[in-house]
Amino acid sequence: MKPTVRSRRRRPSGARGFTLIELLVAIAILAVIAVLSWRGLDQIIRGRQTITSAMEEERVFAQLFDQIRIDARQAASDDESGQAAITVSGSVLQIVRQMNLPATAPRLQVVRYRVSEGRVIRYASPPLGNVGELRRALRGEEGEGWATVPLMGGVGAISARVYVPKVGWTTQMKDVQSAITENDNNLKVPQLGNAPLPRSVTGLEVRIGAKGLARPVTRVFLVGE
Repeated sequence: MKPTVRSRRRRPSGARGFTLIELLVAIAILAVIAVLSWRGLDQIIRGRQTITSAMEEERVFAQLFDQIRIDARQAASDDESGQAAITVSGSVLQIVRQMNLPATAPRLQVVRYRVSEGRVIRYASPPLGNVGELRRALRGEEGEGWATVPLMGGVGAISARVYVPKVGWTTQMKDVQSAITENDNNLKVPQLGNAPLPRSVTGLEVRIGAKGLARPVTRVFLVGE
């Protein structure tokens, strides 16, 4: 018997496999593309997080300033509160405001803004129906019956100043008291006796410094308007 001769299949002359160097070059190129893609995706994610954080801070700022605007617009007059309706003492802003509840006589309310452990907190007294309750709320600390609402975190400081006609912007409460005294004296003038007592404070400026801000954010509000 003749030995069986197996035919060898020859590759076409134009077809061949990748060499080791070619594979290494291809892998290196793919690795570079993967790194660049990852960096681009990481930048997109970081940018999205930054935008989301900025939008959240803007929303919190808007909520805080909107509440201060409402309190300032509803500020009581000086004769209703028996003193300046808006006072500034250190990092504490206090507003005596009107409070109109359905089917009840108008009441007053003492509102304070202060920073506690890096957070702006709004303290609001219960409705005050007489002068005695108002005096106790003005002299005392926030206690039972007071509503506490945290408004904004990450705050380093809160400061305010008031606008007094004929004086301008000031942080000195003695300027406010002088304006109240002058307004009271004007009531003794016959021509002005029937005129309403003017406000000693007609404007409020609030400045808040927060972490991550290059400079404090400032807003100005009208009082009783």
